[in-house]
Amino acid sequence: MSFSEADLAALWLTLRLASSVTFVLLLLGTPIAWWLARTNSWWKGPVASVVALPLVLPPTVLGFYLLMLMGPQGVIGQFTQSLGLGTLPFTFWGLVVASVLYSMPFVVQPIQNAIEALGNRPLEVAATLRAGPWDRFFSIVLPLARPGFITAAVLGFAHTVGEFGVVLMIGGNIPGETRVVSVQIYDHVEALDYGQAHTLSLLMIAFSFLVLLGLYGLQRKQASPMGKEH
Repeated sequence: MSFSEADLAALWLTLRLASSVTFVLLLLGTPIAWWLARTNSWWKGPVASVVALPLVLPPTVLGFYLLMLMGPQGVIGQFTQSLGLGTLPFTFWGLVVASVLYSMPFVVQPIQNAIEALGNRPLEVAATLRAGPWDRFFSIVLPLARPGFITAAVLGFAHTVGEFGVVLMIGGNIPGETRVVSVQIYDHVEALDYGQAHTLSLLMIAFSFLVLLGLYGLQRKQASPMGKEH
């Protein structure tokens, strides 16, 4: 199994993109998941639906509207241009923005489920001991909901690695800038270079299998103490 320089560049860019997106998603997704898990507001349904929209929305649709919004005439594009940053489409940071939106449910939902599973009791007990909101979050929520955060990080990373439609719409196919592994495989197939396509595809299959194996192992580890109690 050998990789060309273009393959290695695509692999490095994919890892860089997935790491950046996972970091941003954990920062943005945690407060959203917290609010969804704790609120009784009427807005919970609409907000949860917007967060989950990428699960059912074709990636090309999301990519198209992001392209319009971030382009020279779009609201986001005009804002970034006014800051002297240019436009985001066909740049690495454009891929980050698109991937954050597209992978959002894979991070928010596991964290939300983990927080909801805690219930109110641990937080109420901590409050009676005069623990502040931040103290309760870092001392109670994070340790008890840690498996949910780990699952969210792994799923967010893995989903970003496997993206194709959104990254192709927003990033195009620029070597070293926006050409990720999924686009590189597409290029190999278009060039009838099935050997290199097989090499990268097998790597992606192995990566996906190991991710799922790790997640199932984590879930089994979580469930085993409960099984012993019953």
